[in-house]
Amino acid sequence: MNQNQLKEFLDEQVERYNRPDFVEHDPIQIPHLFKRLQDIEIAGFFIATLAWGQRKTIISKGQELMNLMDNSPHEFILHHKAADLKRIAQFKHRTFNATDLLYFVSFFNQFYKKHTSLEVAFLPGAEPVEMESSLIHFHNLFFSLPGFPQRTRKHVATPTRGSACKRINMFLRWMVRHDDRGVDFGLWKKISPDQLICPVDLHVERIARQLKLIKRDSKGWEMAVELTNNLKKFDPSDPVKYDFALFGLGVDEKSIFN
Repeated sequence: MNQNQLKEFLDEQVERYNRPDFVEHDPIQIPHLFKRLQDIEIAGFFIATLAWGQRKTIISKGQELMNLMDNSPHEFILHHKAADLKRIAQFKHRTFNATDLLYFVSFFNQFYKKHTSLEVAFLPGAEPVEMESSLIHFHNLFFSLPGFPQRTRKHVATPTRGSACKRINMFLRWMVRHDDRGVDFGLWKKISPDQLICPVDLHVERIARQLKLIKRDSKGWEMAVELTNNLKKFDPSDPVKYDFALFGLGVDEKSIFN
């Protein structure tokens, strides 16, 4: 199909998947449990970090973690006691264990004592925001506490390691994109949708390659940038909305050419 046909096809798929019932089957339902900005940010960051494996399992583990935080993550982060930390240390999802969780809590505790929103952690100071620099800045800030556990670094991706940064890019999509469809939150205003990089998982990559939106053989950050730049040809102001189309098609169908 030509460019116009491809845009029309992808726009149709965005309409198909970017709708409230998407939330029912996706990890984004965890931050949707909350109304307060800080609770949404914390719950969203945790569930995005845990987002590998089956969606049903990810959602279950997210619910478990929120329950351990008394379903008030911001309050827990700021006012937990030693006994509370001992209680949540039982949590584990794949390779994310107590060491990682306790460091996350420690970072958020220090951060939210000084700031009202996690958005500022992604603002390196330069204008306009450039996402590669933003993610590198965030990674460095996140691991700026003395004695941080080296093993935890693998749970927070950075372009400096060549990672596509799928989970953080997904989290940023949730926080930044705004429309009237009821899925993404659109709470952050200092980062704009056109600055986002498309999250690339196996589903997105497979469909994007079938549609020739990715030509690069190697996976990683440059591949995610390549995909995003190609999506900007269809909507330069909001290219990451096509994540709904690519991910939805990837989950639902073995091949779009069947």
